[in-house]
Amino acid sequence: MTEPAGETAPEAPEAVAPIEEPVVEPAAEPAEDAREGAGAIEAAEPETPAAGAEEEGETTADEAGAESESESGAAGTEAEAPGAEAAQGSDTPELSDAQAELAAQRELRARIEARKAEKEGPVASGAKLSGTAADLLAAVRAVEGGAATGSAFYETPEPAPRRPAPEAAPAMTVRPPVQAAAPAPAPGATAAVREVLARGGAPETLAGPVAAALGEGAADVLRDDPWQLLAVPGVRPEQADGFARALLGAECGPDDPRRTVALTVWLLEQAALQGHTALELGTVRSGLARHAVPDPDKAVEVAVSEGAVLVFQEETAEEPDTDEEEPGHEAEAPAEEEPATPVLLGLDRYAMAEESLADGLSRLVRTATAATWEGSELERAAGEHGLVLHTGGEAARAEPVALVAAARARGLRALLAVHGEDGRRALGDAGADAVTVAALLSGAAGPDRDEDGAFALDLLAVLDAPQLDVETATMLVESLPDGCHLVLSGDPEVLGAPGAGRVFTDVLAARVCPRIASRVPDPGPLGELVSGIGVGELNQVEAPGKEVVIVPVRDAGEAVHRTVQLVADSVPRAIGVPSEQTQVLTVGHGGSAGTRALNAALKQRLNPGPGRFGGYDPGDRVAYAPMPGRTVTGTVLSADAAGLRLRCGDEAVLVPKERVESELRHGWALTAHQAAGARWPAVVVVLPGDAAAGLSRPWVYTAFGRAERHLSVVHGVDQALARAVAEGVAPERTTRLRPLLEGLLATPEE
Repeated sequence: MTEPAGETAPEAPEAVAPIEEPVVEPAAEPAEDAREGAGAIEAAEPETPAAGAEEEGETTADEAGAESESESGAAGTEAEAPGAEAAQGSDTPELSDAQAELAAQRELRARIEARKAEKEGPVASGAKLSGTAADLLAAVRAVEGGAATGSAFYETPEPAPRRPAPEAAPAMTVRPPVQAAAPAPAPGATAAVREVLARGGAPETLAGPVAAALGEGAADVLRDDPWQLLAVPGVRPEQADGFARALLGAECGPDDPRRTVALTVWLLEQAALQGHTALELGTVRSGLARHAVPDPDKAVEVAVSEGAVLVFQEETAEEPDTDEEEPGHEAEAPAEEEPATPVLLGLDRYAMAEESLADGLSRLVRTATAATWEGSELERAAGEHGLVLHTGGEAARAEPVALVAAARARGLRALLAVHGEDGRRALGDAGADAVTVAALLSGAAGPDRDEDGAFALDLLAVLDAPQLDVETATMLVESLPDGCHLVLSGDPEVLGAPGAGRVFTDVLAARVCPRIASRVPDPGPLGELVSGIGVGELNQVEAPGKEVVIVPVRDAGEAVHRTVQLVADSVPRAIGVPSEQTQVLTVGHGGSAGTRALNAALKQRLNPGPGRFGGYDPGDRVAYAPMPGRTVTGTVLSADAAGLRLRCGDEAVLVPKERVESELRHGWALTAHQAAGARWPAVVVVLPGDAAAGLSRPWVYTAFGRAERHLSVVHGVDQALARAVAEGVAPERTTRLRPLLEGLLATPEE
């Protein structure tokens, strides 16, 4: 029932059968309850510890890929409703926001690859390594000087030439067109891959994903290195081992370098699903040992030497030399040595993103021109500094809105960006000019870009900043011109970003810019309850208008029954909120009171039907995950040969029939991670007895905070709820952004 930080899409059955089974789960689906999915190749889902909720800093690398009853959309936070599908016959069909964001991510990765190709030296972060880290770095340097496999290691890039901030009235620039989706693999390539898969006893339905993951030469790659099958999301090590044995026969062994390198990369990829951008060396070695790698140390060295992973050990400030004794003072006993900074392993994708983000934030801090702005504390700070952090609850969102309005009144080009369409709609009239982050990055909304790709902006305020993963944040910051002022605003207590990284938390912890804490409290009994949870107190609040109702239950069956009763009858009758505006939240997808069981019961009561369109009927409430980490709720309108047609907010969305199974689930009940970034007039939080292990303070804070007018808690966890609020702090994610920022922006006195 616990939910990992990196889960992104509707739940998927877990794999308990060998690789020969023909059912393949989609890339975006984390694993689900094994009791419901025998025979499926399980999705690549990180396992969470017993108290897991938001972040998995203590999760072992092996656990990152193990089976669990976790929620699939755990990190799938509410995002903007995808754009309506273009009308049939249109000459220039528009991509949805989700497709556009995927295109923007591909553009970022292409820029990262281009930057890597321009560099020639060893990675700077290893310049002062010693011990194990030095040994690993020596392996890296052994392949330098022309070896192709060493091309992943380069110096930290020098800051790019500064882009001048656009003038106050720049000439109009042409918005670049939204990139098209990645082309489908050529039929010939797919056919060749299908042949190799058949020889290895793997499902032929994997041919498309394999060709997409490995490129045009996928068949040859797979013949030479069968463990490259792990590059396909959803394939587990034991399944890749079986495939390799079928292809290689006696040549296949647990210490095969191809296997150990692929496993090392796979462990780091699974950790990224949990939100980590790197893992400690010991964690990776433990994960390799659990997968029967005879010599984990050698395996890591080989992975580093081949350029598959990077090694880091952040530098620490050296203490001044105090060998000379002052007269009249006795020599003091030598102080105990501080523990060495841990050696980290990471993938270049996230390493380059974090380094680019740190460089970009540093650039904004150093190039902003200080100005004296009269007004609130936030306005004054935003005028004086290039980067400002703003923290607060739901009511505090009004402050960045006022900041943007004031900046526009001063003649500045200011913009407000939100995480998703729900966040924009929650602002009411004030959100009319706001854009979603995805739409801004894709070019579907917002200002034009100049010839360098920078937005014509003087100030950008981003709401829901805790939902920014490191790659999205990097794209955003790299799109801002020199001199632009950036304000990141959000509630640091909510569950973190759906992707890798913890940008808002890391920048807060680095203390490299002003941090403005809002003094505006969230109003009413709900605000009082949620504010108390944020400081570890589960208070009993006065709720004269039935704003908060506790419904005790004895078991999961009663929990489901009472939930249906609340949504269908009690809340509409007593509170005046209709069923379609009431959202059910629970800890996970599996179990007798998880989202699957709750959605089945709610459909039976609210919209019974045979599910004639792939399990769905018109009027069904659905959760749509168009891309990893993005979940939006909608309603089924109809279906035709092209697929299932939905209404998501104000947008009409077409889900192609081949993606219905992978991207769509019933949505009367969601998980807290899926719900982060959205709010509803009424929320029913279901806590059956088996949910106790999945509770933490951030989970409770996020779930309870989704309610605007009314919160019902179906309570069956006894004292576990109070303990989670008081003690259940989720483990931290392992990232590198904080030390990178401190190294770039720390002042001498720090």
